[in-house]
Amino acid sequence: MQRRTFLHASVGALAASPALLAASDMPTRPLGKTGLTVSQFTLGGYHMRVGGPRSGIHLIHRAIELGVTHFDSARGYHGGDSDATYGNALAGGLRRKVLLMSKSNKRDAASAMTELEDTLRDMKTDYLDLWVCHEVGSMDEVDRIFAPGGAAEAFRKARQQGKARHIGFSGHRDPEVHLRMMRETDQWETVQMPINLVDPHYLSFLTTVMPGARKRGMGVLAMKSNAMGSISQKGIATIEECLRFTLSQAPDSLVSGVETIEQLEQNVAVVKAFQPMSKAEQDTLLTRTKKGETGVGVERYKKPVVGAQSMPTYLDGEGGRGGSRFGATV
Repeated sequence: MQRRTFLHASVGALAASPALLAASDMPTRPLGKTGLTVSQFTLGGYHMRVGGPRSGIHLIHRAIELGVTHFDSARGYHGGDSDATYGNALAGGLRRKVLLMSKSNKRDAASAMTELEDTLRDMKTDYLDLWVCHEVGSMDEVDRIFAPGGAAEAFRKARQQGKARHIGFSGHRDPEVHLRMMRETDQWETVQMPINLVDPHYLSFLTTVMPGARKRGMGVLAMKSNAMGSISQKGIATIEECLRFTLSQAPDSLVSGVETIEQLEQNVAVVKAFQPMSKAEQDTLLTRTKKGETGVGVERYKKPVVGAQSMPTYLDGEGGRGGSRFGATV
């Protein structure tokens, strides 16, 4: 049986049997040098909450049953309700079984610390396993983060106080901003960034940021494997291809947005049946995607090309649905 046929059969078998899917092993990886071990699938905190708090709780519980140990959130998601949904879902001892991350997009220390306290209160926990400086997208933001009284101070303080075991940063607009964030300090332990099969063709995080992050021993969290739904919606590739390509780049975990149990189970089935794409497979896929639409027409969260500055700046957590049987992978 050819590998592609075998993979489709394996994914189909897992997805068709909820019990078999739960019983099969979830692959894990070390999160850089943090000492944490994370599931290769991370439940995305924005999409989890789209269907309301009850739906979000069901998704979190089912994800735990499927072997997911790493869970994403951000203070800005749903006005703080993403954090609160985790707090309600993880009552009764479940908090001890998972790794929780949340994020703050405040650029001064005082505001960031206030958000952290709000997150801890709503998540009903004394600490985060990972606290992330969220969606850093411009050099001006970097200036503010590292200025006296800037957010970088809050992240160092939170780790010193034990309110955040580990700290990192995220963003999706400009890889040069990520590179500067890493040059400014060695305090960051993780980086979250877009990794997908059109990224190498325009302002690539995969080819510019990933090597430097790995050299520094940082944990790598992949996101936007389907470019907020654009790749599958535009017929560029299937969501299974999106997931397999991103996982083949060996991130420590893939943060995936799903809105229903069916979407969660389908995506987890791909992760559990995953076999890396060969270099030849990846090259063929990249040759194909390079011939089609690339840039902000697909990855609308990236920095616009010169002359397109009127395009609105995308903020993390704004829509983006998958529109295929694998659902809303982002």
